[in-house]
Amino acid sequence: MQRYQRGRGSRRLARARRLPAAVLIVAVLADLVWPPFNTFPLLATVPVIAAPMLSLRRTVASGAAACLAGWLLSFRENQEVDTRANVIGFTTLITLTVVAAFLNRMFAREREQLRTSRQVAEAVQRAMLPAVPERVRGLAVATRYRAAQEEALIGGDLYAAHETPHGLRMVIGDVRGKGTQAFTLVNTLLGAFHAAALQLPDLPAVVRAAEVQVQDAKAQERDAPFEDFVTAVFVEILPDRSALRVANRGHPAPLLVHGGEVTALEPKEPSLPLGLGDLAGPDVPVDRYDLPPGATVVLFTDGIIEARDRDGVFFDPVPPLTCLLPPDPGAALDAMLAALFRHTDELDDDAAALAVTRLPDENAAEGSPAAAHR
Repeated sequence: MQRYQRGRGSRRLARARRLPAAVLIVAVLADLVWPPFNTFPLLATVPVIAAPMLSLRRTVASGAAACLAGWLLSFRENQEVDTRANVIGFTTLITLTVVAAFLNRMFAREREQLRTSRQVAEAVQRAMLPAVPERVRGLAVATRYRAAQEEALIGGDLYAAHETPHGLRMVIGDVRGKGTQAFTLVNTLLGAFHAAALQLPDLPAVVRAAEVQVQDAKAQERDAPFEDFVTAVFVEILPDRSALRVANRGHPAPLLVHGGEVTALEPKEPSLPLGLGDLAGPDVPVDRYDLPPGATVVLFTDGIIEARDRDGVFFDPVPPLTCLLPPDPGAALDAMLAALFRHTDELDDDAAALAVTRLPDENAAEGSPAAAHR
């Protein structure tokens, strides 16, 4: 996911870095077209525009180029270079170039501090998320995670997958908010899921164990504990890989991708997020779906579907998955995320994605059966 945003950011920065040269050209053309036009104020903006975007050397070079252009334009008009107006203009250009160089160093230090803080936050987030197995009983698993562009805080997205005697059990979720409270709930939920997934025999029991732990973590909070909750999807793929069970707690529905078709695994009965389950009772609705050979289940957090383009249109992950993709979870996630970063310039929220593919059986019959909701 990083490479998509890095590419978009690099292209925008490359376009912005052309602005000082563009302003310099406009100033020269304006003087050539209309000689009475005073170009010094426009030339003076060149090093100032360059300061936040270019290196120190290029910022100084921009100021020097502006001074040279001003001198050549004055000489072309047969004016005395040492006239009072020109002296004031050149003095202003030189002064602003020095100021721009100083600002450039300040901007560079702030960018480095921001880059370091984001790297530390993302490293902590990744270290907190457990390692996911790439191959389990004829299943392939892949994950992607990306922190929000403008946030340097630790986010609340989480995912996990564990091989158990009851099948491959997975969870993906999103904690409301960020910072230390979100970190605490993420850590609590991942610990509860790890223990429950290995020990408890059925998926509803796993969900109830996670609910209890989230409620306990909320009870220990002092600041607005009743406002905290976690949206999550729990998935259990049976040991024979023939089907999967899904318990959705207020989270975006997973997508089943197979044969160029995408089916949203919407819950038959909606449920409240974790942390609010005491308002709805102990029942945990679970839906069952067929998992044909070659099918991929894609799970994601709302940072993906809430990403907007310049017109405010939300991203739809279905179209990029509605094509003949190889039976590979990484390929499905890469197709979705490539479309995501074509849709939006940057993420407003953290984004996590988890996908699992049932590898094709050697004896599987050809075809593309749709998900059967039982």
